[in-house]
Amino acid sequence: MRAKQPIGMFDSGIGGLTVLKAIMERMPDENVVYFGDTARLPYGTKSRETVTRFSEEITRFLMRRNIKLLVVACNTASAYALAHIRSIVDIPVVGVIEPGARAAAAATRNRKVGVIGTRATIESGAYLEAIQRLDPAIRVFSTACPLFVPLVEEGWLDGDITCEVARRYLGHLVTCGVDALILGCTHYPLIKKVIGDVMGRGTALIDSADETAATVENVLRESGLASGGPGGPRCAVFVSDLHLDLRLQVERFLGFEVPRISLVDSKFEEVEAGV
Repeated sequence: MRAKQPIGMFDSGIGGLTVLKAIMERMPDENVVYFGDTARLPYGTKSRETVTRFSEEITRFLMRRNIKLLVVACNTASAYALAHIRSIVDIPVVGVIEPGARAAAAATRNRKVGVIGTRATIESGAYLEAIQRLDPAIRVFSTACPLFVPLVEEGWLDGDITCEVARRYLGHLVTCGVDALILGCTHYPLIKKVIGDVMGRGTALIDSADETAATVENVLRESGLASGGPGGPRCAVFVSDLHLDLRLQVERFLGFEVPRISLVDSKFEEVEAGV
């Protein structure tokens, strides 16, 4: 029966929906419960202690929904709170940093890897540590790209402004000659084309969403928790704040219509109102 239980996921907002989409595409028979902490984003500017507290609250909310595996689909929460989350639950927990690091280490030919993400993710050094555990000879070049998130949420996925911001952020990485670049924020896959155009064809773009989905599939199979049943996926989306453009943003990330987005209050109780 545990195999029929849902996968739980959370992010500081809706960026983690790129991971949800990758999981649903790879594992079409799985059910997924997603929580976006839209009332308290961004996590990338908050302290380790605050991010850890928020992450524990959300984890306990998802555990009440009998999830069989938890995906921390937020780079900042993965960097700051993953070990703590694993210590308080008895189910598998997958973050987004280790899968991305493994893929980058395998992809690089010249052992120069770039990482882009929020300031908190970059300053945590989590990707640097994960990559160098795999291969100490790899040089890691990291750049914070804080403007990418609001550009994506505004729907500016291309155009002159987004391209110019990308050139300014990524110019140093081009000069350094990295041949693999980790998109260390769940928003960034939506502007992958712009990033790829700036970096050039010789740079492999490592999408943490795809790599995390592959890791989740492996963990479910190895632990005997893969659904394997017919009926297609079901997706439940919960958020801590409903704003006017939320449904549009959710459907932009997922590429399909969500039947209902449910609101959770500050006590982590579901509110009747939804969109």
